[in-house]
Amino acid sequence: MAERTSKLCSLRQAADLIRDGDRVAFGGFAIYQKPMALVHEIIRAGKKGLTVVGSVNSVDVDMLAGAGCVRTVETSYVGLEKFGLAMNYRRAVQDGTVAAVHYPEILAWDRFRADAEGLEFWPAAYLGGSDIVNLNPAIRRFENPMNGKPMYAIPAAAPDVAVVHVPAADIYGNVRIQPRHLLPQSMDIAVSRATRNVIVTAERIIPTAEIREDPHLNVIPAFRVRAVVHAPHGSHPTPVLSVMRMDDAFFREYAEASATPGRFGAFLDRYVRGVDGHEGYLDAVGRARLDALEEGTGGGK
Repeated sequence: MAERTSKLCSLRQAADLIRDGDRVAFGGFAIYQKPMALVHEIIRAGKKGLTVVGSVNSVDVDMLAGAGCVRTVETSYVGLEKFGLAMNYRRAVQDGTVAAVHYPEILAWDRFRADAEGLEFWPAAYLGGSDIVNLNPAIRRFENPMNGKPMYAIPAAAPDVAVVHVPAADIYGNVRIQPRHLLPQSMDIAVSRATRNVIVTAERIIPTAEIREDPHLNVIPAFRVRAVVHAPHGSHPTPVLSVMRMDDAFFREYAEASATPGRFGAFLDRYVRGVDGHEGYLDAVGRARLDALEEGTGGGK
């Protein structure tokens, strides 16, 4: 049997796997467990023309829109929830630099299910009378062959690359998720099953022997993973269930900075473009501040 090869790499090497114009899906859900370290590296690498395909997005899409990396967003929502509007995204859509393609939240999720099942589309029976059908030409009406009633074909998400941030993984790409699953973890699983080009950033890199101890938690298998990056605090300021709490103060700082393009540019210079990679970002935020957000075992038992 051939010897396995380590997939451990740097953030920059992982970002290099994303090409200009790619369709990219980010794991997590809303303002929870977003792979922000890789988002930052995409900005540093100057990627352009990306299409982000998702279900419920937030600071991941807003930051990429503000940095000029995104051309199209296919999702149901982009916002900062209790912290306010996603102002970079809003401006970009209003001035036409980003195209917004709307799908209902559940059907946006089902698009990844279509990929997992090897289908070109997901069938839906409940969009009649909705302006989503009128405004999204990618949704096609067809006749149900069983009863003749109208149905709608929702195109598969078809991501070229999926990016997730997880509590723990081994060097080969076997991923451990939390024993208690909520929507962010379920979204990680959904996007990882839609492609075999998954980039994983992990709070901890653990031995494969430890992975084997709890096989029921290893729901993202190595064969789908192309790259693994050790990125502690890699979801900041979004939380990781049982690992790290949300940084509310940083989110408020982000929301205030994104009020105008000039202030947001200064924010990027301070935390993303003007620092030496992820380690520089952690230093800029403050190590003691990050340590105070930690909880649990970092993706252990």
